[in-house]
Amino acid sequence: MTFNEYQGLAARTINTRLHCHEKEEHALHGMVSEIGELHGLYQKIYQGHRLDEGHLKKELGDLLWFIAEYCTAHAWDMDDIAAMNIEKLQARYPDGFDSEHSLHRKEGDI
Repeated sequence: MTFNEYQGLAARTINTRLHCHEKEEHALHGMVSEIGELHGLYQKIYQGHRLDEGHLKKELGDLLWFIAEYCTAHAWDMDDIAAMNIEKLQARYPDGFDSEHSLHRKEGDI
């Protein structure tokens, strides 16, 4: 499945009553919430719980859904966003990750 295919399938469950700006805000709140849920699963390790890999995967899926909603609100294709990210990383780390390139980025490299 491509990111665009996922985005299209995920879009069918976006609340159609929300305006684009509301979809954007809903997605932002949702992304932060899902990151919190992932973080909470790791925090529970300190309380004696085991890390549930299946639960982690489901929370990552929820995070992906909110990323798709955010992209949809902006009429962006997730395939394009993924490709832009890889291009940025290839330019930043042409031979793979190294600390030197991480610490001393070129001007404008965000």
